[in-house]
Amino acid sequence: MPRRGGVGGSNFRSMPAPGASAYAWTGGIMDLEPMLLKLDRIAGGRAAGVKVDDELVGHPRTRRAFTWITWLLLLEVLIGGAAFVVAVVLLFNGTVLAFPVWMRILVVLGMTVTLFYFAWRAQKGYRWAYSRLRLFSKIFPVITLVMAAIPGLFPFWMVTEQIVFSLILIGIADFLDSDHMRRVFRKPDDEAAQGEA
Repeated sequence: MPRRGGVGGSNFRSMPAPGASAYAWTGGIMDLEPMLLKLDRIAGGRAAGVKVDDELVGHPRTRRAFTWITWLLLLEVLIGGAAFVVAVVLLFNGTVLAFPVWMRILVVLGMTVTLFYFAWRAQKGYRWAYSRLRLFSKIFPVITLVMAAIPGLFPFWMVTEQIVFSLILIGIADFLDSDHMRRVFRKPDDEAAQGEA
């Protein structure tokens, strides 16, 4: 059964007592979980605390899928960083790049950081994070490819970067859409219906 984060979940430390600091120090390292839970609430809405069973999250197939997803996201960061380096080199060589090129570079880097956060929280069992990661890994490639198809909007090297970026995101979506991952992160309603059947 899914459970609410912070309520009897073994993955959570208890919330600080009233008047105590919101961020506890554990072994010299600041516990940021309370702050992250607030961020989760903004990103995940009312269902932000819903977690799947630890056994399912710890299953070798789940861990293997998230390992691949993490490596693919790291590849996205490298591609975004390479695009930034190319743009800076061109700028220093006197090539004037249009505003959409710089905007695209910033959006890609920002988007990749966001996807990393979703992947990290999904690995901890948060269903909202899995759902957002799955949704965006399907939507972003479509938007990216549509923009890449607009004649003259981006230079050829950036169009190529966008196509590679989209293909990697489609790979991430494929991992998230596997039968195993959908079973791990199924909706609580689906789980209840299966229990009644």
